[in-house]
This record gives sequence, C-alpha cells and structure tokens, in this order.
Amino acid sequence: MLNNITYLNWIRKFIAKTVSKQPAATAKCKHLFSSTATPSRQTSCGNTVKRSILEFDYNSYYSVSTRKMSDNTQSNSKADTVLPSTLADGGTKATTSHTNRLINEKSPYLLQHAHNPVDWYPWCDEAIKRAREENKLIFLSVGYSTCHWCHVMEHESFENEAVAAIMNKNFINIKVDREERPDIDKIYMQFVLMLNGSGGWPMSVWLTPDLAPITAGTYFPPHDRWGMPSFSTVLKTIASKWQSNQDELKVTGKHVIAAIQKSLSEKSTTAVFEPGSADAKLQESLRIFKRRYDQQHGGFGTQPKFPEVSRLKFLLHAYIITKDADVLDMVLQTLQHIGHGGIHDHVFGGFARYSVDRVWHVPHFEKMLYDQGQLMTAYASAYKLTNDKIYMRYADGIFRYLMKDLRHPGGGFFAGEDADSLPTADARAKVEGAFYAWTWAEVKAAVDANATLYEELKLDMERIFEIYTFHYDLRATGNVEPKSDPHGHLTAKNIHIVRGSVAETCDKFGLTEEQLQRVLYITNEVLHKIRDQRPRPHLDTKIICAWNGLVLSGLAQLANCGGEKRDEYAKAAEDLYKFMHKHLYDNERKVLLRSCYGRGTGDATLESIATTPIDGFLDDYAFLIRGLLDYYKTSLDGSVLKWARELQEIQDVRFWDNTHGAYFYSEENSPNVIVRLKEDHDGAEPCGNSIAARNLILLSHYLDEKSFRQRASKLLEFFADVNPFGYTLPAMMSALLLHENGLDLVAVVGPDSNDTRRFVEICQKFYIPGMIILHVDPQYPDDTYNQRVQQKFKMINGKTTVYICHDRVCQLPFTDPEQLEQNLKENFFKNEH
Repeated sequence: MLNNITYLNWIRKFIAKTVSKQPAATAKCKHLFSSTATPSRQTSCGNTVKRSILEFDYNSYYSVSTRKMSDNTQSNSKADTVLPSTLADGGTKATTSHTNRLINEKSPYLLQHAHNPVDWYPWCDEAIKRAREENKLIFLSVGYSTCHWCHVMEHESFENEAVAAIMNKNFINIKVDREERPDIDKIYMQFVLMLNGSGGWPMSVWLTPDLAPITAGTYFPPHDRWGMPSFSTVLKTIASKWQSNQDELKVTGKHVIAAIQKSLSEKSTTAVFEPGSADAKLQESLRIFKRRYDQQHGGFGTQPKFPEVSRLKFLLHAYIITKDADVLDMVLQTLQHIGHGGIHDHVFGGFARYSVDRVWHVPHFEKMLYDQGQLMTAYASAYKLTNDKIYMRYADGIFRYLMKDLRHPGGGFFAGEDADSLPTADARAKVEGAFYAWTWAEVKAAVDANATLYEELKLDMERIFEIYTFHYDLRATGNVEPKSDPHGHLTAKNIHIVRGSVAETCDKFGLTEEQLQRVLYITNEVLHKIRDQRPRPHLDTKIICAWNGLVLSGLAQLANCGGEKRDEYAKAAEDLYKFMHKHLYDNERKVLLRSCYGRGTGDATLESIATTPIDGFLDDYAFLIRGLLDYYKTSLDGSVLKWARELQEIQDVRFWDNTHGAYFYSEENSPNVIVRLKEDHDGAEPCGNSIAARNLILLSHYLDEKSFRQRASKLLEFFADVNPFGYTLPAMMSALLLHENGLDLVAVVGPDSNDTRRFVEICQKFYIPGMIILHVDPQYPDDTYNQRVQQKFKMINGKTTVYICHDRVCQLPFTDPEQLEQNLKENFFKNEH
C-alpha cells in the first residue's frame, strides 16, 4: 500500500542512485512548487521533476503567483504556482496537414491530438511491440480533453515541428486519455507521486520497453524559463542517458515495478480493527477536521480549494452519530461558502472543479460531471437535515445545468466542459474563463436592454442594476485579484460571488426577499441567454460509467427530497438507469463498459469502441452499484436491486484479491498493465474500495446475505493500517461506522396504494446514512428479496404499517404517518443550537 513509506523511500533512493548520476548541461534550475503532503496522497503539482533523471538543483524552491503548473490532483497542501500564455512561444507550428493514428480513436482528448506532427499511438500492443523491437523508450503523455494545462503543452510543444522531430526520433510516443484509461493513469501517477511527492496533468512519464517507469514530470515549458528546463532539453537528456546507461536503467525499471507491486497490493502491517475501534477512528478524524477547518471561509486548508465532497458527506454522517453541532456547522458553512463563491455558476447552475484562492472566488473553470453528481448529493443531504431551501436551490441548479448542457438525448451525461473558450467568435486563441466572466458594461447593457422584464418589480432600472451588482460584488474595474490572474485574462472582468447574504442585500436596499430573488432570477436569465451566444467551451462527449453512477445517486437523492419537481428528478434518474443498462452494459459478456461516446447535447448518435472495447474498472462497478442502491430507495423497483446484486457478483469475480482481501482497480490479466493497484485515499472522487465497502454492507442487509458482510469485513481489514484512517478515507470511514454500528431498516408493509406511498415518501425525505428501505406487499409475497423481512413484518389492523429497526432491534410499529415523521425528525434532523 502507498502508506508503506519504507518502499517509497527505497524507490527514491534507488532511482537517485541509478539514473541521476550526471546533471544535465544547462543553467541551474529551481523547482516551482513546494508540497507538504505525504507521497501516499494525491496532491497539487507544479512542474514535478525534482527527483528525476535530470537532477537539476531542485532543492532551491522558488514560489511565484497563484495558478496551476498542471491540472492537478486534489490538494491538501499550500501551493504557489504560475500560469503561462496558452500560446506557444515561437517555433514552427503544425497544421492539419499532419494526421496521426489518433484520428481513428473515439476519445475527444485523443482526437484533439490527431493532427499533431508527433507520431502518437494510443495505448496499444502495436506501440509497445515497436518499442521493444526498436529498443526505444516510451514517452507516455496522459491528460484529458478539458485540461487547461494539457492544452498549453500541446500548443507549445506537441504542435511544434522541431519538438515533434526529437520525440519521433528518440521515443515511441503514446497518448492516453486518463478518463478513458484510468488504470494506466493511476499506475503511473502513483510513480509520479512516489518520485516527486506531488502530481498532476499533463502527466509525462518515460518508460522502458517493458513499461517500467524511470522518470516523470508534468508540464514542461517550450524554453528554459521560471527555473525549469525546456521540454526539448528534457527529451534530449533522457534520450542521451538511455543510450549511455541503458542496461542500468532497465534494471532500475524492474526494481521499481517490483517495489510498486509489493507496496500497492500487500498490507504493510498486521493492523486490524478491534471491536469499538470505529468510534476511536471517528474521534481521531474529527479532531483533524476541526484543526484543519477554515473558520473564515469554509473548507479545509488554504488554496487551491476543492469541494472535497467525500469529506463533507462523512461529516454529515458523523453528525448523525455524535450530534456535535460543530461538525454539522463545518459542512453547512462550507456548502454555503462554495455556493456563494465564484466556483458556483450563479448565472445558470453547476460548479467548477476548484478555486485557485482561499475564498472560493476565482475558479479553475472546467466543469466535471463527477463534481456535479457528488455536490448534488451533498446539497440534497444538507436540505434533508435542515429544510433550508438554499441547499435545494443549489442542487436544483446543478440539475438544470446537467439537463441542458451535459445530457445526451438518450439520458446519459457527458464527462464535462473545458475551462478554455474563445473570447469572441473570430478570436484565434482560447482563454481560460472567457465564457463565464463579465465586464461591468456588459452587465449594464444587458439589464438596460431588457427593462420590460423588470416592470412587475416597480423598481428604477438604475436601482435594479445597483442591487444586482452589489449582491454579486461586481465592480466597474473588475473584481478579480491580480494574484489570481497573473496574465491578465480576467482584467476588468467580474466573476460572480456573494460576499454578504440575501439578508444584507435586502436590508441595504429595503427589499423583501421575494423582490431580491426576482431581481437576481430575471437578471441571471438575461445573462444566461446572452452567454449562450458566446463560443462555448469544448464539451467532452464521453459518457463514463462511473461518473454517471455518481449522478444516478445525486438524482435519486434529489428526488427523495420531495417537492414540486420530485417527478422530474425521478424521471431523469429513471432515464439514466435505463440508458446505462442499455448502453454501458454488455449483456452477452456480462460486463460493464467504461464509456460510450456521443456527439453533443442535440445529437442522439452513440458510438462505442467496436474492436477492443474498454471494459469497466472497479470504480465503474462500485459507483454504479451505489447509484442503483440509491435509486432503489427512490423507485422501490425490484429489478434495480436485482441488477445491483448481479453487478456486485461480477465485481467480486473480476476484481477481488483472494490473497490479501479488498478489490484491485483493474481485472486480472489486463494486457500491458504492470500493476493491479488498490487506491488508499478518497480524493476528488472516492476510491472504489470505499464505495464497495458500503455497497457490500447494504446488500448484505437488503438480501440477507452473510457472504457480502464477510467480504466487507475483509475489505475494511485490508485498509486498517491507513493512518489517519478517517481523514484519508472518509467514505470508507462511513462504511466502517455502518459496519460496526449497524443499519436502519425501514420496512413498509402494505399494498401499492396512496397511503403506502405516503409512508415511503416520509422515510425518503430524511437523511439517514444507513437506511435500507423495503416495501413488503402482502399480496405479492414472492416479490420481496429479503424473505426474512417478508415473514417477520405484517400489517396491523389492515393498515399500512412501518417498522423501524436499528441493528435488528425494532421499535414499536407505526400506522400513523404523523407519528412516523415526528419520530424520524427527532433522530435525523438538525438540532437547534
């Protein structure tokens, strides 16, 4: 496992001894990033070559500005980074007269590079065979289509004829879409983290023909600058060392693979969870969260700030157990700050991936599907706990965004939208944030041109403009701090942010809340229509199984909140469920597919990889099963639970480690995959094992299957040596709490009637982390998957009856819906404090 620091240090020392003997002949260079995170955590990254084959002077750290040198993994560390121009610094650019093998791929990211002069291969047998036959190093470049810094490196280096000539002469060049092949990405990212302590995209790794990594970095500039070597310098140095030290590098590579395999597949200690240890782990993690919590702006740590939804969801669960008001406040205040911040698209809805500053103001503008699904769940859960409509408003905004801008007509959802777009239709270069930023004059003109829309408010137009700009802190000179925009792309521009509150704005202008909300709604709709006429950011049209599983969870939990749009949310969830069963599941081979490919929101075309389809990975199974279990609570459709069970059994066969326990990320005998890893942290997405643990526990109770519970125990034991457990694996910590403290079974016994549906909806609208809900219809006894429940619970006096049991200990049954609701409110609603 990655927490085995002994292996990590050994890898570093071995590489330093073997490949870093001679410094490159270039100017003294300085590393641009300082990370305090441990190598077992995915962290923010600048240019990460400090322990590479090049051995520049990376012990001298140099901090500049506040932007990413790569599109980084989720961070818990303080970073100072810089943003270069998105255009290449000179050099002869390639044109579309070049066409390489990537033209035959489906991935939008690979297709973006199909006209580079680089002789790119996708990850395939042909490329690896050629590397072995010609005895060349492989240059592996990994990124994704909405990655800003991937675009930068493409423009600066991969479109450059001279750079491409060096690459083609000395290396076999492979391009990988990390979202399409997360197995390859995760393996070599672990090497980057081990080598440098931080990582990000674009990820640049050099491999021996046997696929062993020997050195790695992320973004490299086209020329020596900022104390970093140029990409050409790096390429030439590595090629030279391969010629002079080839045998030694091959030996190094073999040792590295062996060490990685051992560290990623075996427990590093004999640690186990003793009875009662869940509470100790819970208290330990809460102490860390409270210590790292940003009391002023919410979230944990400083910039850059990510939503870290796995941690927020765990803290909601922790509140239900502890009733610690401070724990709940950390979650609610963070969700409020995120909702107020520029990371939130106030004009229409949805959330950007992260904020470059501490106050959530200036985002990295790409919008990813996995964030939308998880945040929709978090906001829905916060609403259930508080009944505060603001959380429902944020969740519904995500829903609006998904349905309009990311949805395939068949019901699935695309991967995400880029951060970069053209400022104008005739512009030649894309700019980060161009689609979302506004000048003062643009907003003023928009309001004035639509005066008729505001007539109902009976307010002066100047007053309306003043209200809107005050509430969102829009300024005539722009509201973006220069340190957050070092290259001036957002100069005199505004990113919407609420620095005060609805109450403050109402007080200042003597408005009712209803009046203010109408001003905001009308103006945002006006700006939204104007914005839709701008050149849109690139849409990645992959439909990824795992991420759609996260969205299925979000839609189901949103529907369970009730309200006037419940049926609309439930219908979207149903359509997604049917889409995934039809297009992301191979019924003949009984496997999930990683993705299928669309063309846009208005085009029903769907494509798949016909020759060698990419089968699903652990996350695809775990996240979809989680989505199915959540959707079952919405629909009570037995076929949903049946498919969840089938997928769990397939997952067990394809990924379970019979020797050490827990699930591998990839299946056995995957071609050209050197390591079957097991992730040991929850990041921007939870790791598959964390979600699988929860799935197994719930399925064991739904289906009365002890084998699922036993497998969950073995899974949790494998990760018992992770420290600090609850902070590193918050989603798995939630599963451990369910495993040790028991679940809440809700059995609704009655016919399919309005009364029965009313009882079910009451149960659905509360936030109960360990709830399983079963409808027992006496008229159809064979339709209940858990026959023990069917036999035990009966209707009383011919009335629909609800039984609530915790860890197999049941309360007195309820036949009065109001009594049921009051009981749930006492146990699963925010205490006033």
